[in-house]
Amino acid sequence: MIDPRLEHASTLSSHHYLDPSVLRTEYRQVFGRTWQLVGRAEQVRESGQYFTATIGEEPVLVVRGADGVLRAMTNVCRHRAGPIAAGEGRRPVLQCGYHGWTYWLDGRLKNTPEFEGVADFDRASCTLPQYQVGIWNELVFVNLDPAAESLTDFLGELMTDMPSHDYNGFQLAQRKTWELDCNWKVYVDNYLEGYHIPIVHPGLFRELDYANYRTETKRSHSIQFAPTRANASRIRTQTTDGHEDDQVRYFWLFPNLMLNVYPDNFSTNLILPLGPERTVTLFDWYFKDPEAAKPQIEETVAFSDEIQLEDIDICEAVQRGLRSATYDKGRFSPQRENGVHHFHRLYEEMMAGA
Repeated sequence: MIDPRLEHASTLSSHHYLDPSVLRTEYRQVFGRTWQLVGRAEQVRESGQYFTATIGEEPVLVVRGADGVLRAMTNVCRHRAGPIAAGEGRRPVLQCGYHGWTYWLDGRLKNTPEFEGVADFDRASCTLPQYQVGIWNELVFVNLDPAAESLTDFLGELMTDMPSHDYNGFQLAQRKTWELDCNWKVYVDNYLEGYHIPIVHPGLFRELDYANYRTETKRSHSIQFAPTRANASRIRTQTTDGHEDDQVRYFWLFPNLMLNVYPDNFSTNLILPLGPERTVTLFDWYFKDPEAAKPQIEETVAFSDEIQLEDIDICEAVQRGLRSATYDKGRFSPQRENGVHHFHRLYEEMMAGA
């Protein structure tokens, strides 16, 4: 058990980062019970627009109905488990890519070709199971658990903790996908502390006022406040409305979403397990006017890539270290690792019901 007293606590044991059975439990207890970022509101603005996603091992379909209602439902056909949709697009109805069973946009079964003569067939029972879905800040979230708290309740204080910059109209400017050889929690652990910045990220260290770097933990999220140095050159401090803001904020939402908020842009970083020791990180950058901001976007992404490559190197090295017979768990720096301690306690709480 993770001691609630930071000064006395130890980290999760190494088997949590190595054991395939732990990941199977995480799919059910963590990813299956939390709000997961799956897409953008612009992808499902109009009736018939849809996109697909996967939460843990669960295929999910998000679609805007003919009645204007946004729904999230299983992307598994009730016939023989075929895929109802792939990628994203727009359709008047949903048709399985295996045998052509067709569903209305609200998930009701519409047509079953060449199915005459089947005895005791209850069409109503073949309606696609649905999940909770919500939109915040133009981002679409889904929760597989019908008993989970609402998205608004889950976000809680985050909505007031976000900087008061005007982010209306921000658009996706660029996306990058990185795969690395480590457990997903290794990457999250690394994100949640600035302790490693002086050693691992020399370029970022020159931009930030490390002495005043601090982390605040809330109920389901944490915030890293990273003030910039007076001579910072690679992090812009002017907001879109012309004001100066010399503080970068790194938000984390349990269990696997990061929001990196800069004065004039923000990015999301979604961390998804591909296996016990394999992870993918999905980076999306948002700017007010991507076309006009192309040079700035290139500079921002190049700096982010530099930091990401450094993080990949250290996370993969840590994963190798976790396999060592000499290591099981470590201790926390009270000054620098309260965010990691917070994550481990929330994780342990979610896994406790397994």
